[in-house]
Amino acid sequence: MARPKLHDVAAHAGVSVTTVSRVLNNRGYLSDDVRARVNTAISELGYRPDGIARSLIGRKSAIVGVIVPTVADPFFGELVSAIENRLAERGYKAMLCDCQENAAREADYLDLLQANRVDGIITSTHNRDVEGYGKAELPIVAVDRRIGAHIPIVRSDNRAGGRLATEHLLARGTRTPLLITATDHAGNDRAAAFREVVAARGLEPVVRAYGYATPFPQRRALIETWLAETGADGVFATDDLTALMVLEWAHKTGRAVPHDVRIIGYDGSAAVRLGMPGLTTVQQPIAQLGARAVELVVDRIEAEADDEAEVGADTAAEPPLPVELRLGWTT
Repeated sequence: MARPKLHDVAAHAGVSVTTVSRVLNNRGYLSDDVRARVNTAISELGYRPDGIARSLIGRKSAIVGVIVPTVADPFFGELVSAIENRLAERGYKAMLCDCQENAAREADYLDLLQANRVDGIITSTHNRDVEGYGKAELPIVAVDRRIGAHIPIVRSDNRAGGRLATEHLLARGTRTPLLITATDHAGNDRAAAFREVVAARGLEPVVRAYGYATPFPQRRALIETWLAETGADGVFATDDLTALMVLEWAHKTGRAVPHDVRIIGYDGSAAVRLGMPGLTTVQQPIAQLGARAVELVVDRIEAEADDEAEVGADTAAEPPLPVELRLGWTT
């Protein structure tokens, strides 16, 4: 009989490969029941970690590539900080790749990271036509982005956040709601929630998308055109910077906020809360998102070092992290 592998123990215990790795390395919180099941499976199968594979741990680069669309956005700046801090606690460093919303640059960075033999990758970009992730032979974790069935995703509850924002706008008396977002596609849960809530009230959901790669001057011009055309009296912007552009437009055009137009954003980064504490926004748990992404990618890196198992197939769904509606004077 072939020597049992890590994935055999996981299947026997009814848990993920990452969970088995955590038991072996005594890392992370696990219930006594889970630990007992894993230890029982190890005993029954006669599993022994591969000493040669374990010796390769010392040959790791101890570097994780982090790909983001732009650190100029407060959300991604705070996310990168959280990732770097948690990586340091686990004995790793980050190699930051700012792809500037450019798909070709993102693909180049992906090739570069693999060529430099980083141990894993955390990605949080929005380009939908980068195919290299499916062929990458190293652990990858996505933050708020669906890449493929084989890659786990860490995210907050975007549908709940979209619902909170939309219901609040309508409760404040909005009759012509407008959603402004980067891209409007089937995976945009914030937009889906907006449409559901608005339609359920018998109103017309109006959605406008500017495209992630649109430079800020053009983005601002588009937003101002849409606001003038729609006559919206309530705006849900799916990021805080867009919400601040709407607020700027209201001031320039003499609209009173929130009497004439109510504005709500999304993300709730520390920088925006400090600079504009009066903005109503849906706050994401950014530090938790970063920390959870690190835990997943490092556990997968170390599971691969512990055994020859294919941890890439371990894609147990991550439950979304909760969000919070922070009220301000803009609504």
